Amino acid sequence: MTQETAEHIAATVKDARIDKGWTQGQLAEALGTSQSAIARMEQGKQNLSLRMIQRLETIFERSIVKVGKPQMTHLRIEGGRTLSGAVDVNSSKNAGVALLCASLINRGTTVLRRLARIEEVNRIVEVLTSIGVECTWLNDTDLQLRRPEVLDLAAMDVDAARRTRSVIMLLGPLLDESSEYRLPYAGGCDLGTRTVEPHMQALREFGLTVEATAGFYAVRAPQPDTRDRSFVLTERGDTVTENAIMAAAHRRGTTIIRNASPNYMVQDLCFYLEMLGVQIDGVGTTTLKITGRPFVDADIEYFPSEDPIEAMSLITAGIVTNSEVTIRRVPIEFMEIELATLEQMGQKLEISGEYMARNGRTRLVDVTTKPSELRAPEDKIHPMPFPGLNIDNLPFFAVIAANAHGQTMIHDWVYENRAIYLTELNRLGAQVQLLDPHRIYVNGPTKWRAAEVGCPPALRPAACLLLAMLAARGVSELRNIYVIERGYEDLAERLNAIGAKVEYFQD
Repeated sequence: MTQETAEHIAATVKDARIDKGWTQGQLAEALGTSQSAIARMEQGKQNLSLRMIQRLETIFERSIVKVGKPQMTHLRIEGGRTLSGAVDVNSSKNAGVALLCASLINRGTTVLRRLARIEEVNRIVEVLTSIGVECTWLNDTDLQLRRPEVLDLAAMDVDAARRTRSVIMLLGPLLDESSEYRLPYAGGCDLGTRTVEPHMQALREFGLTVEATAGFYAVRAPQPDTRDRSFVLTERGDTVTENAIMAAAHRRGTTIIRNASPNYMVQDLCFYLEMLGVQIDGVGTTTLKITGRPFVDADIEYFPSEDPIEAMSLITAGIVTNSEVTIRRVPIEFMEIELATLEQMGQKLEISGEYMARNGRTRLVDVTTKPSELRAPEDKIHPMPFPGLNIDNLPFFAVIAANAHGQTMIHDWVYENRAIYLTELNRLGAQVQLLDPHRIYVNGPTKWRAAEVGCPPALRPAACLLLAMLAARGVSELRNIYVIERGYEDLAERLNAIGAKVEYFQD
């Protein structure tokens, strides 16, 4: 951040606070920080994350940063520090974007409480706003949504839509919204070819017709019908299952979906739809029976459950720094294989008794990492559909295996490119050997060293580099962290809360 930008932000924050009639103490309370931090902020001496700037803009309802050419944001990490204390897991990114899409089914008001305020959510909110949905942040984490009677699909923000894969999940809730419309191609992480054909196969069961044109999907709505339907998903994908569920939720008749994903974000979606009055049998299994409601008008609030991928990220931070750290609010049902694998590698963990998430359905525990001597597992580590090891948690085992004695094979059979990105750990001293686009050997233990590395265009491998930098003595730089901002809320700040030293900067 330039000195000119820092001075502009300082003056803007002070003026906005005075205009609101607040003291520095009142602003500190609203932001969850100290009065001294506000004083430094208004003097241009406080480093501000993108997240903090978003909070300020929400509170003051005005722009804080000068409009101009966007600058890349980077992280500077002072590694080799021992972490301690406790940190909470935030709500699920993947559940959050599904619930945003599902809110289109409701003609009433939906309030999503403690929603992850991340770039992926921001992009979907921009898309929804562009087609006429009233999206109002009631505070820093609670979002109120109310759709108009008729959505203006022609006005969809194409740029925002192209920057997220989640836009493909609008097909289910928009099934028969309009006789014809266009949806931009999905974007997001660069993880190789991820076909949308499984989505199309599922939605064709409802009569939806989708044709690929130049940069868009041309969509034609199905004719109304009241018949029951039953089909098998050829791929037990999370977003594919969610799209099929949302389509079934507002069609007359009963839909049976076999080989459905029972993963965490799918369950959250089902819990929300059940609150709307949609009858769903088999939640948490691979066979769902959904009795749709063609018209829903309900005023409800819903708390998305905690994110098992973020939980794994924070647990990894404790492991690679050989620290005793407590990760609170871990959704244990979706972490059991990961924790069992860690214990087989020699990782010492303390796991608390179970308690309920705010949605009243998801089981949570607290997990404490202990300094441990790790060894490579006897078998390869690979993902499986739930209840197996989560595909998004697999990359973290590359960082963990680099701390273990011996050789670990990691088999990422889902994505063509992601294993390649994990070889970037070598720049920090790891010994990662690429066998093919899906498999790597990780040899350990690693003597981590500081380095400057650019973020790969994939969320989890980028987060792995940040976590490895926590273990590397010296000062590392992780460049252009937009991909991390897509999937994590306040990650740097919350790592700092348990003893890390991570700061944002711009060239």
